Amino acid sequence: MESRQKNRYEIRLAGMGGQGLILAGIILAEAATIFDGKNAVQSQSYGPESRGGASRAEVIISPEDVEIDYPKVTTPDMLLVMSREAMERYGHELKPDGIIIIDSTYVHKPEKATGKIISIPVTELTKEKFGKTIVANIVALGIIVEITGIVSKDSLEKAVIKRVPRGTEELNKSALELGYFLAREKMNTIN
Repeated sequence: MESRQKNRYEIRLAGMGGQGLILAGIILAEAATIFDGKNAVQSQSYGPESRGGASRAEVIISPEDVEIDYPKVTTPDMLLVMSREAMERYGHELKPDGIIIIDSTYVHKPEKATGKIISIPVTELTKEKFGKTIVANIVALGIIVEITGIVSKDSLEKAVIKRVPRGTEELNKSALELGYFLAREKMNTIN
């Protein structure tokens, strides 16, 4: 799928501490810069709790020849929400033609949302497939890249392999594949 990117593509990943969204943001930025040769900046914020508090990662990606002049996401093109609190806080902060990917495991009824809503039970389907939820963040990255095309799948896989613990490479590759599949399946039903 072609990237909707023009000069600057803003992505916000929001949820709860312990879901791996900070790592997901780092992986996405590294896929863009190290492996795709684009410009990217990544920032993060999280509450004082190690698990369960608010967690947010932001990534801005631009073509190699376009400098990123402001390193903060102002109005995202794409928003991933993996908690009800994240939906309430960020669901309305999207470009009019933006995309919200909702983990419907935790977010059932988006009330304050703009843009195109894509609802997938990411965490639930990750648990069904792998027996654990630890790679739900990687599944979500697969969904994002399949839908947006913001980085190449090859670059994303290389960045994932570079960052995940040794011995989990195949699990994480399978998680990416599940994400790609879920996105294709969902897009086929709404197009």
